[in-house]
Amino acid sequence: MKQISPNEWWRGAVIYQIYPRSFADANGDGVGDLAGITARLDHVASLGVDAIWISPVFKSPMKDFGYDVADYRAIDPLFGTLADFDALIARAHALGLKVIIDQVLSHTSDQHAWFTESRASQTNPKADWYVWADPKPDGSPPNNWLSVFGGSAWQWDGVRRQYHLHSFLASQPDLNFHCPAVRAALLADVAFWCQRGVDGFRFDACNHQFHDARLRDNPPASAAQQAGVTTVRPDNPYAMQRHLHDKSQPENLAFLGDLRRVLDAHGATSVGEVGDENPASLMAAYTAAGQRLHMAYSFALLTGTVSAAHIRREVEQLDAALAATGGWGCWALSNHDVPRVASRWGGRPETWLALLLTLRGSACLYQGEELGLPEAELTYEQLRDPYGIAFWPAFKGRDGCRTPMPWQAGEPHAGFSRVPPWLPVPAEHAARAVDTAPASLAFTRALLAWRRAEPALRMGAISFLDTPEPVLAYTRTDGQGRGWLLAFNLGAEPVAFTPPLAAKAAPETPLPVVQGGQLPPWGTAAWRLGSDGIP
Repeated sequence: MKQISPNEWWRGAVIYQIYPRSFADANGDGVGDLAGITARLDHVASLGVDAIWISPVFKSPMKDFGYDVADYRAIDPLFGTLADFDALIARAHALGLKVIIDQVLSHTSDQHAWFTESRASQTNPKADWYVWADPKPDGSPPNNWLSVFGGSAWQWDGVRRQYHLHSFLASQPDLNFHCPAVRAALLADVAFWCQRGVDGFRFDACNHQFHDARLRDNPPASAAQQAGVTTVRPDNPYAMQRHLHDKSQPENLAFLGDLRRVLDAHGATSVGEVGDENPASLMAAYTAAGQRLHMAYSFALLTGTVSAAHIRREVEQLDAALAATGGWGCWALSNHDVPRVASRWGGRPETWLALLLTLRGSACLYQGEELGLPEAELTYEQLRDPYGIAFWPAFKGRDGCRTPMPWQAGEPHAGFSRVPPWLPVPAEHAARAVDTAPASLAFTRALLAWRRAEPALRMGAISFLDTPEPVLAYTRTDGQGRGWLLAFNLGAEPVAFTPPLAAKAAPETPLPVVQGGQLPPWGTAAWRLGSDGIP
């Protein structure tokens, strides 16, 4: 099994995602900030993770809570200052944590200075920095492309008298990556943060960075194709198209190559968010060994119903695709955009922690996941997310996974803030605050320590066993067949499971030793494999 070199620390790494608005409020305004993150980094380091990923803290009107950037080189005052950012990096590095920041290159806020200039006329120096198009003769949009957030992807601009493209909110105009000056400016902005000391980037919506220059209509999706969409809910009309022309264009490969050269020049790593109808093949292309991104972030286990077959299918499909290009994947079960896995899939939080941290690839652990937090139930009046407001009540938006981190059960707002926070802290979250030491917290620390100590778990191969539902079983092994057999009962009733004879009980692991050939409800177990592996 290949040894990990220092500059490949990201292979098999565990990255802790921090949503800044909801992590810790240091200045008492009800919103989390950089100083709050810095003050709570000891908790993150105590888990045993390798890095933190910080969702956007750039200057922004916050229409999409930071994913609408108004200045790529400025910290929004809501979160602090550049000095606060520098202090956070210094403290993280002192604790042995790498720092990855969220970078949104595909679009900006409509309050970015670039857009202000671009919309002023059709002849100004930045006229082609965004995707502008004339209306059809009847005044309608230039084609049938849809926004992820609902409705047409085109917004009429009365100043310029053209439509601009927005894959997300109308206030998030898409940059025109066919323009060389745009690409050069964005690469310079990435280099700025590298020079500031960050260790890497999570590139948001990175397959949205190019569009079909001919603006061809997307074809309709069949019923089967709609059923297979993982990036949006089935009640979103976005799922009714095959997105052949508005994203995932081949020109993006060359740009990702340019981006990799900037990253390599500064020793920085990258993970790309890839939301596509054929994600495995695209992730493999985007992470081809040494050519483009270092890792790609999979949606595959962030959606869908829980079943052993679903998990096995998604993991095997991605593993096979990545093997063909030497690429590398990154798994997550929760993040700031989807319902928390403890509610979405039910069962026990420890089951999902064990799954996430024993799959092949790197892993992203979302804040509060180590506490086993469920999805927060909010009323319509409490919603802040424009996506949820637009699709209520069929879809309640993303606020339920973005509520503040609970630190101290007996303190107001669970110790997150001294004043009422931007989203409420549910009572059931306060009951699982960090200072209550919930069982899942100790379990997370033990799992991460085990993962670090076992090369087969961090870098080894994965192979699934044929097992009936609801049992999921796979091996993680090095080149000599040494490693582990993992088994999961993904159901609410005990199930029989007898490991192969070559597998040995392993009481030294965080996972329980199975007695009597049964996995308990939502149970997990591990057995050590010898040099011969499984016969």
